[in-house]
Amino acid sequence: MNNIANELLIETPMLDFNHPKIQSLIEQRKWRDIEPFYAIGQIYHFVQDEILFGYNADDRLSASQVLSDGYGQCNTKGTLIIALLRAVGIPTRLHGFTIFNGLQRGAIPNYLFFFAPERIIHSWVEVYHEGRWINLEGYIIDKSYLKQVQNNFAAQCSQFSGFGIATKCLTEPNIDWNGQDTYIQSEGIADDFGVYSQPDEFYKQYGSNLFGVKKILFRYLLRHLMNFNVNRIRTNGIK
Repeated sequence: MNNIANELLIETPMLDFNHPKIQSLIEQRKWRDIEPFYAIGQIYHFVQDEILFGYNADDRLSASQVLSDGYGQCNTKGTLIIALLRAVGIPTRLHGFTIFNGLQRGAIPNYLFFFAPERIIHSWVEVYHEGRWINLEGYIIDKSYLKQVQNNFAAQCSQFSGFGIATKCLTEPNIDWNGQDTYIQSEGIADDFGVYSQPDEFYKQYGSNLFGVKKILFRYLLRHLMNFNVNRIRTNGIK
């Protein structure tokens, strides 16, 4: 690990953790002043619940832009959490995948589902702590949104896929930091692309989910409709 630690702590164009907004947040929360276990937990839950689940303009946004947006999905929230952890000296890397689009149905309204590719670029974050790699994926869905989905569907601990969630147990998904792996979409994985030291490298190789006219429509119209739907669910539940 010592031979590659520096590579897993560096700043990149996407991981711009020296940006004033990120540095100000870290100083305000005093994440550098606490032990790594607690720093990981506090950063993890900040990204989980204070950066709401939603759809950004692009997967390749910088961490500072995701922080400014105040919302994100698997890939953009992952960029932010990697940047924050590296900024306090905790090695991290990205693990790239695709997920089947079915788990997004509900978060993506049915009238927009035509635009969703069959397999969607996905990622989680791996953090190095106490001599081992720990998978972090449970930060994607904020608990206020998750609670509304649970209220509608979670009569018992059963496998569930939809509304941005794919888990073996909707009533008690493994999403809280306790030093172990966390997951919220892992049951929907289609392809495994392996690990990348830098998210910049992963997105350079695999690009984004949409191209051409669909990409333009997503950036300027569709994602806003999707975010309206997600916010409606978060506020009023599933109708």
